[in-house]
Amino acid sequence: MAFAILIFLYLLQSCNLASSESFIGVNYGQVADNLPSPSATAKLLQSTVVQKVRLYGADPAIIRALANTGIGIVIGAANGEIPALASDPNFATQWINSNVLAYYPASKIILITVGNEVLLTNDQNLISQLLPAMQNMQRALSSASLGGKVKVSTVHSMAILSRSDPPSSGLFNPAYQDTMRRLLQFQKDNGSPLAVNPYPFFAYQSDARPETLAFCLFQPNPGRVDSGNGIKYMNMFDAQVDAVRSALNAMGFIDVEIVVAETGWPYKGDNNEVGPGIENARAYNGNLVAHLRSMVGTPLMPGKSVDTYIFALYDEDLKSGPASERSFGLLKPDLSVTYDIGLLKSSLTPSTPTTPVTPSPKPTTAGWCVPKAGVSDAQLQASLDYACGQGIDCGPIQPGGACFEPNTVASHASYAMNLYYQKSAKNPWNCDFSETATLTLKNPSYSGCTYPGGGA
Repeated sequence: MAFAILIFLYLLQSCNLASSESFIGVNYGQVADNLPSPSATAKLLQSTVVQKVRLYGADPAIIRALANTGIGIVIGAANGEIPALASDPNFATQWINSNVLAYYPASKIILITVGNEVLLTNDQNLISQLLPAMQNMQRALSSASLGGKVKVSTVHSMAILSRSDPPSSGLFNPAYQDTMRRLLQFQKDNGSPLAVNPYPFFAYQSDARPETLAFCLFQPNPGRVDSGNGIKYMNMFDAQVDAVRSALNAMGFIDVEIVVAETGWPYKGDNNEVGPGIENARAYNGNLVAHLRSMVGTPLMPGKSVDTYIFALYDEDLKSGPASERSFGLLKPDLSVTYDIGLLKSSLTPSTPTTPVTPSPKPTTAGWCVPKAGVSDAQLQASLDYACGQGIDCGPIQPGGACFEPNTVASHASYAMNLYYQKSAKNPWNCDFSETATLTLKNPSYSGCTYPGGGA
């Protein structure tokens, strides 16, 4: 009971930061026949720390339901609408009148995405119409005096890059470079972001080694050094986003911001699929949220969190393809959680009795995060490297620091793991470290070395 109360208070504390967590969004797909009503969804979203919702279209019922909630709304024009938007300025004006002006400002529409992964279609006619469609949409917004309030962008897959490893070598595919240069000039001129869909899940599927999984799930790992600049990356998300940053910089668009329009991990898949699973999904999305909340940023964009839309709010049971395509939902149609990643303000109830809210171990109460007994130095070193790579202050365990002695991996890892936990949202999974750590009530501080934390 004490543990539940403690975590509840921790979640409430994290929700008080909601106004500063505007970088956390969620995708609201509708390729399903069992979704709850828009009004029920809007009410639920208000009980979370989610501050933005991305729609793939412009469903009037959803836009109306989100009115006066303060939640930012991204709406989309479908690929099939691009030809009309490009050729007919009046169509763009009508589109803005029907899908924006009819609801704004009560419904806080912040971004319009024109098309989704258009370049990946390789339809040269459609690709050539993308920029004119975006320009007409922008002109229609400006005519409605919304030019600086609602932005216009388009969403790209990571396939727009011809190189992404190491991140510093990131370059746009030569086949798309001319198109990208024109699109990015438009976005620079209008202050709109480049929207991309990085999926460490797919990176793991193409390299299914244990060390790759840890790297993709934000779990302790040795890290990967960028041979171009010597930066050590501790997770795939940062590496993928920074590869896009490098591509932008290489083309001269250093001022164009990045938005992560989609990223996520499926909790279920077919038997022949590598990677899906509820523990992996919880680890990826939960650690992603913790990483965003830390405000560490990426190595090339430190000190800020990229606006990130997690895929997805609900499963979409009508999608084709492997089972994983229908298994990204954070919530079930009955509004219960599929698995908890700390987004709900007040619900800690698991969706079913057989689905744990948190990964093992499950302590009875918590104050500090410490290594488990019997963990090897190699495992502890990986945890130490990971924790100190997340932006916490590891100065006290450096030579001359108050906690440098005893100069052992176990002692240094203990301090760093606890500090990471205390600086995170303090969810139990923030003290997991690939099952090498546990929560304790016993204060591990010792003479001259004070461990932050405590409470019960």
